[in-house]
Amino acid sequence: MTIRILVGALVLSAALPAIVQAQDAPVALAPATVAPERIVLNLTSDPATEMAVTWRSAPGTAGQVQYARATNSPDYVKSPMTQAATTDDATLPVREDPAFRAAYHSAVLKGLDPDTVYAYRVGDGTRWSEWFQFRTAKQEAAPFRFIYMGDMQNNILSEASRTLRMAFRQAGDAAFVIHAGDLVNRHDSDAEWGEWFASGGFLYAQTPQMPTPGNHEYVKDESARAGSSITGQWRRQFTLPDDGPTDVPAGRETNWYTDYQGLRLISIDSMQVDRDEKARKAIVKWLDGLLANNPNRWTVMFLHFPLFSSEPGRDNPKVRAALKPLIDKYHVDLVLQGHDHGYARGAIGPDGPTTDDQGATYAVSVAGPKMYEVGPLSWARKSASRTQAFQVIDVTPDELTYHAYTATGENLDAVTLRKR
Repeated sequence: MTIRILVGALVLSAALPAIVQAQDAPVALAPATVAPERIVLNLTSDPATEMAVTWRSAPGTAGQVQYARATNSPDYVKSPMTQAATTDDATLPVREDPAFRAAYHSAVLKGLDPDTVYAYRVGDGTRWSEWFQFRTAKQEAAPFRFIYMGDMQNNILSEASRTLRMAFRQAGDAAFVIHAGDLVNRHDSDAEWGEWFASGGFLYAQTPQMPTPGNHEYVKDESARAGSSITGQWRRQFTLPDDGPTDVPAGRETNWYTDYQGLRLISIDSMQVDRDEKARKAIVKWLDGLLANNPNRWTVMFLHFPLFSSEPGRDNPKVRAALKPLIDKYHVDLVLQGHDHGYARGAIGPDGPTTDDQGATYAVSVAGPKMYEVGPLSWARKSASRTQAFQVIDVTPDELTYHAYTATGENLDAVTLRKR
């Protein structure tokens, strides 16, 4: 009798639609080390002549960057330039320790030559990282590619990392990587942030990472609804373009843009658009100006809350009402999103779903293991459930090719956009 009951229960559970929530295993807090750690590059507003680098070390340590034009010989190490970093020796009430301390270092290297490989290392003058390399952007429009990652969020190192690493196997020459929010599950977990940095390791130190925040980067209390409680680790761990709307102080380095070789890339803080009326108005005004005065051939926006969801029970009408009129008016090419933990891609114009060359292309994707079921979607030309994915976008002056792959490297979806 017991066997029959168990078998019946298994059959019944198999017949029900499953939504699997990835569970994060407890991870231990590691103190900041004396040696540099969590090194990450970020683009600035001028990627042809600047590069930002951020890292952390044990409290009480100073920060310096040494850099030089890279050469084929090892002679570049003989006379590098040295720049002092801005250091925030901070006490942060992280989830694992309310008195956690670390020194957060940030530097923007300026006056660089366009389209040039530089070598750099970070440290305190005595203890140094290894030498890394990066290439500055060209001044003019030219072909390049970038990677788009949806939410990593859960079991970041154990299960989400494979998607990121496969993306680099597929597109190791990517100019940068964008992350559509929810990089971690618990905004104040230093251990989870440690997993995110460990997932990319040295890759983050040689390829700029460009995130936009998700709801899980915000404090889970009522004040977050005013868009004022982005985790204290956000601006300490990243040095993103500080060119967002000036009248949204909480949106510094969450709403931003940069121009890269003929493409305008815009990050929208969807939490503020969704939950803060004052911030929403300011962001819309700022975005209108960015799109109206855009010298680039291509425009890509990315944000966390989708304008069009892949899960029928989820919707973000405030975000859609605020942003879609501008997307349609200024013919934004691509809108990349996260949050829904499924995959969907389609084109939508002012009057609804359309062909790829008649409206903006919208995509939702997830890199981590947490999954929601994807229902029937009138707007999607391609969708997939329970699929960890990454996307590679190739940009030329004439075409923008969007290619989605599964975490195992299989082809999932592709579309090429052409300017009429």
